[in-house]
Amino acid sequence: MSALALILARAGSKGLPGKNWRPVAGRPCILWTLDAARRARDHGSIDRIALSSDGDELLRIAIEAGIDVVRRPDQLASDTATVDDAARHAVRALADESIREIVILYANVPVRPPMLIERAVTMLRESGADSVQSYTPVGKHHPWWTAVVNEQGEVRPWQGDLLNHGVFRRQDLPPAHVPDGGVLAVTRRALFLEIPGVPPGPHAFFGRERRGIINPEGAVIDIDSDIDRRVAEAVLEQQ
Repeated sequence: MSALALILARAGSKGLPGKNWRPVAGRPCILWTLDAARRARDHGSIDRIALSSDGDELLRIAIEAGIDVVRRPDQLASDTATVDDAARHAVRALADESIREIVILYANVPVRPPMLIERAVTMLRESGADSVQSYTPVGKHHPWWTAVVNEQGEVRPWQGDLLNHGVFRRQDLPPAHVPDGGVLAVTRRALFLEIPGVPPGPHAFFGRERRGIINPEGAVIDIDSDIDRRVAEAVLEQQ
């Protein structure tokens, strides 16, 4: 049984053009994710590293770095293609039946907490869960503080009748978390939709038993804009 770190990187990703290969702190963005995967491999959590991409430049970078590559077909590199379809295609293309755990990493995430991948793999194995994803607290963007403003400027609560749920201090909000893009580890059975009793849907490949790792706010930076890139560079230069 082995674990695969699968880096996903489309050439034409949304947001900042070329964000996956654009330099961040002096090197292509994807290399920061590759470094994190290599460290996890050195620690024994990962056995194999591969890149799935439709971009020639990204594939070239990965080949020069000495990792496996899978060229993604056009139909899996569109704006409507799903992450799990791309991941299943890559696992099939690698033709390695020993792969039982897949750690999905996004190439546009140059900043992750130390040992995040290792923690996710450990939790996946020790808990017997089908998937482990990393999350961050929502902070001031809490769902209780979500409202709807119509074209006339009228404000109403997103849910219920009481604006802000009657809470006006951040410290009084109940815990709530959103995925931060740092890591997603799934079993092969979950990825290939082999877990019985899982309702169909875009997250069916998470399986039934799902676990989460909570990262501090700002511990993961995924680049979708030039502002994100500047923040990531500042953090990496400090490190």
